[in-house]
Amino acid sequence: MSLPTSAAAPASGSNLALAPGSVTLVGAGPGDPGLLTLHALRALEAAEVVLYDRLVGPGVLALANPQALLVEVGKSAGNHSMPQEDIHALMLRHARGGQRVVRLKGGDPFVFGRGGEELEFLRSHGIPFQVVPGITAAAACAAYSGIPLTHRDHAQSLRLVTAHCRDSVDAVDWESLAQERQTLAVYMGVAALEQLQQRLLAAGRAPSTPFALVENGSRPEQRVVSGTLAGLAQIARAHAVGSPALLILGEVAALAGQLHWYGAPPLGAPAALARAA
Repeated sequence: MSLPTSAAAPASGSNLALAPGSVTLVGAGPGDPGLLTLHALRALEAAEVVLYDRLVGPGVLALANPQALLVEVGKSAGNHSMPQEDIHALMLRHARGGQRVVRLKGGDPFVFGRGGEELEFLRSHGIPFQVVPGITAAAACAAYSGIPLTHRDHAQSLRLVTAHCRDSVDAVDWESLAQERQTLAVYMGVAALEQLQQRLLAAGRAPSTPFALVENGSRPEQRVVSGTLAGLAQIARAHAVGSPALLILGEVAALAGQLHWYGAPPLGAPAALARAA
């Protein structure tokens, strides 16, 4: 939606302008502030209220208008600190109060970010909105760990999957996901790694399929843990992998050992697990 030009409009040549009484959904990317788009930066500079997710780092928030009200509305797997309905109510209240609201989301608002639900709510209440896309975790984690998501020799397709709860795991077409020569990028799957491993193996994915778990992708504390599907859950436990972490599974994941460039090289299976395999 095109919004009226305001005093906070960005540089000439851009079509982004935050109008009073509107909401802008902004993708904050994976964590590195350098990966913000120019539109995202301009929106943060013009915002009067910023409703931000838990995974949005301090480096990104530091770029917001110093006079803006910053409100954390984040969620994490198994810990819904603020119900979605309350986030809707906050957007509505501040927009109806005439403020320029930025709804700041980790990654991209339209990739497992509930951006569509929030726009539907805003539209139903007559609130003007616009969307600034962000770099989604799959693209960023792969790039920062040296893993091409597609490759002519290894993967001709890419599947983005979420596994943050039992319902999402049960709803997946596992036979389709178990096909070779494709890359799976699994969001919010740390708590379900054993289920993922069992379902993929049962559906025919080879136990030797490489994987990489990218923890805190693009951030200074990034860590990559690698192995094969046969040992996925065990290796993750041995290295105490925690959220936020993205699972990349497929032939391309093996390239992390050769092409890594950011941070430490990937960690493999501990010696005891390697011997057992």
